[in-house]
Order: sequence, then structure tokens, then C-alpha cells
Amino acid sequence: MDKTPNDLENKVALVTGASSGIGRATALSLSRAGLRVAVGARRLDRLNLLSDDAPGHVTALHLDITDAASVDGAVTRVLEEYGRLDVLINNAGLMLNGPILGADIREWKRMVETNLLGSMFAAHAALPHLVESRGHLVQVSSTSGRIASLGSGVYSATKFGISAFTESLRQEVTAQGVRVTLIEPGFVSTELTTHITDPAMRAAASEIGASMRTLKADDIAEAVLYALRQPDHVAVNGILIRPTDQVR
Repeated sequence: MDKTPNDLENKVALVTGASSGIGRATALSLSRAGLRVAVGARRLDRLNLLSDDAPGHVTALHLDITDAASVDGAVTRVLEEYGRLDVLINNAGLMLNGPILGADIREWKRMVETNLLGSMFAAHAALPHLVESRGHLVQVSSTSGRIASLGSGVYSATKFGISAFTESLRQEVTAQGVRVTLIEPGFVSTELTTHITDPAMRAAASEIGASMRTLKADDIAEAVLYALRQPDHVAVNGILIRPTDQVR
């Protein structure tokens, strides 16, 4: 059986939520590895800066992950530009932690639409093309998809949902040669926590981050590359990656 690493040269990847953090780091790592990369997010100015920093050809796409038509359009653009799609990095996410009592339910809606439905929309749009290329779908989730904590109820619910959706999808497409990987990072130093609007929860997140040697976005990008580089008969279905100092 062939055990040679997967050759990623000239394969085509779409990375969602690529304007910052894990998405940006992953897109740059993929470009350095020789993939042709399309990057999607709402902040097109940041994507253009990413394109300038990438060593290879990167296509910047305006993408609203909460809008199924926008997602379909982005996948169509990738196919028009490159003629194929081999890898989807489903990374776009939003964390607006806070107590359930007295919550602004508009924030719940934003998280469900971004984290869960957006992930589903992207998988749905990309899947026929990943089946055709016998490609790879990577779902970037969180340790909050395993352990819910005080103040993270809705965020965790979206991440638990991603885990369930991913496993069902894996069972559906694995016999067609599509590999599916769930990445579950612990505390990563990104701008994600700065979006929290509840002052107490934002302060708590800042304190947690200051209390440990946090993961870097590049650490998660390396985990993604590890999964992608496995030979075709090897499917890394899950990677749980925490800072050494993180207890839960």
C-alpha cells in the first residue's frame, strides 16, 4: 500500500473566515505548501493584504458565510478561476459569550447563522466538487464542542452541532474518497474574544488568555497541513489541540 505523503502541489483550496486569525494563518500555510488558494470573508481589504503576503497565487473573494447564495457564488468563483476544488477549510466563526439570562438573542442568532448554518452552507456548496476530486473537508471547531462552560452555552451549542454534522457527513462521503477532519483548538491567541460584547465575559476571556501560554494561529495551521498531507488511504478524522497549560 502506498504510504507516501499526499502531494499538495497545485491543489485548490477554499478557506472561509480568512481575514484574520486561524483562517489567515492557514491560507498562508497552504500557499507556502504549493496549493492554489481562494480566501473568503466579508473584510475584502484584509483579504487583499493576505494576497499580497502569500508566496503563491491567492484569490480574494467577498463572502458572507451566513448567506447561502453568497457561499454558492464563492464556490462558483473558485471553479471559474481554477477549474476544480480539492480542499475546503470551513473556518469562519464568531464567539459572543455571555449569560443566558437576559441575553441579547440577536447575538445567539448571529452565532448560529455564522458558526453552524454557515459551516453547513459551505459544506453543501463544496461537497459535489470534493466528491469529484476525492478531496478533503476540514471543519475548524473548538474544545467548546466537547465541554460547555458557564457563559458559553450558545457558542458551545453551535460547536457541538458542528461535531454532529461533521461525523454524519464523514459517514456519508468516506466511501466516495472524501476525507473529513474536525479540528478542535483550545485557547488560541486571535481577535475572536475581542468581539464579546458582555464586559464581564470579555474580561474573563482576557484573564484566561493571560494566564497561559496560548496557542498561536500558526499552530492550528500546522495541524491542518498534517491532516492534508496524509496519504490517501489515511483519514485523520479529528485533532484535539490545546495549550499545554489549559486544564479544560
